[in-house]
Amino acid sequence: MSIKLGSTAPDFKVDTTKGEISFHDWIGDSWVFFFSHPADFTPVCTTEMGRTAQLAEEFAKRNVKPLGLSTDSVDEHLKWIDDVNDTQHCDLQFPIIADPDFKVAGLYEMIHEGESDSAAVRSVFIIDPNKKVRLTMTYPMAVGRNFDEILRAIDALQTGDENSCALPADWRKGGDVIIPPSISDEEAKGMFPNGWEELRPYLRMTRI
Repeated sequence: MSIKLGSTAPDFKVDTTKGEISFHDWIGDSWVFFFSHPADFTPVCTTEMGRTAQLAEEFAKRNVKPLGLSTDSVDEHLKWIDDVNDTQHCDLQFPIIADPDFKVAGLYEMIHEGESDSAAVRSVFIIDPNKKVRLTMTYPMAVGRNFDEILRAIDALQTGDENSCALPADWRKGGDVIIPPSISDEEAKGMFPNGWEELRPYLRMTRI
């Protein structure tokens, strides 16, 4: 099965460092940053888990729940969290899925044979409160994720949903947005009271 943008995120029930969860129930009315890493007690993964914990308030401000995964056991995760907290100066509180039988990694196609037969690559799934997959990213094992981009992408998705707009290259929160071509000028007058700059008939920039 291939995970497509706009599709419903596959549901599952699994053990985590915070107890058993049923994924869709656990999501509730939140967004989810669901991410995999190759293995516990490895260097790049330790920095990523620490960075996620350090950004707990930023995720919470956006109504986003982080959820990690590797193909190790809960016991291994719990031991490793002590290392993460110690070396990254954080307090890791989000759940980490135990997936030693590759059940969830297989469901979400996190194992890429060109990288490993048993360790998950650095997959990212941003999932909205309707349980829809809104964004995916895949990093190789040796390259840590860019968390600034992950937060920026979440901001962009939420801003687009709230304002029926599109976001330009390198957009940051507070920057100009794009009025989609599917919205007529007449409709745009009511939706975007600040007006807009028409660079081309198909490229109208506005501030919200």
